[in-house]
Amino acid sequence: MSRNAAILLAAGSGKRMQGAVDDKILAPIGGKPAFAHCAGAFLESGVVDFYIIVYRDGPQSVQLSAYAPTPALFVRGGHERQDSVARALEALPDDIDYVFIHDCARPLVRAEQLVALHKIVRREHAVVLAHTVTDTIKKHHESGHLKTLDRSRLWAMETPQVFTRELIVKAYRRVAKKGFRITDDAQAVEKLRHPVALLENTHANPKLTRPSDLAWCEHLLALRSSE
Repeated sequence: MSRNAAILLAAGSGKRMQGAVDDKILAPIGGKPAFAHCAGAFLESGVVDFYIIVYRDGPQSVQLSAYAPTPALFVRGGHERQDSVARALEALPDDIDYVFIHDCARPLVRAEQLVALHKIVRREHAVVLAHTVTDTIKKHHESGHLKTLDRSRLWAMETPQVFTRELIVKAYRRVAKKGFRITDDAQAVEKLRHPVALLENTHANPKLTRPSDLAWCEHLLALRSSE
């Protein structure tokens, strides 16, 4: 029987949010820290057997431990996001087959989405939660000219991003060997020319970036409770 791990990224996301919040991963939303909402969704889904919590520093890890699911291993993050993920992958137990990688700055992931991602990754080996782009997107050239991109083919990446353990470990080893700089895990897999499936998210799954995002997440949680 396959075992699944979740890498919950709290490292690198704890910087002050435009001077308003000391640690957005621990910022309260609906009476609970953002991290607790992420952990709760994974627990509710029932698809994960093991957790790796990637933390920024000692004080943060102490606070995270109060909300961490079990069994869990705490791993200190690296300088960049990709360094943090690489450290977490190195710490995976040998019997893990599938890996969910989730940025805990996205606290509104849903349990049913995790179940759906788990089903897809067993078939496709790589899948990302994403949403379609509704704005008109243009590429700006140095000459000052604009080029309109076909938005029907554009997707905004979210997390979780889910992979077979073999694939994502291979991808990150190549990233390290070649010295690539990547912004998400799917990009590491792209460099292997391996296809990545997309699961369209029809629910808001915002990333905490600005102070106003906390109020927006509060509002979305209130709406969810009335569904």
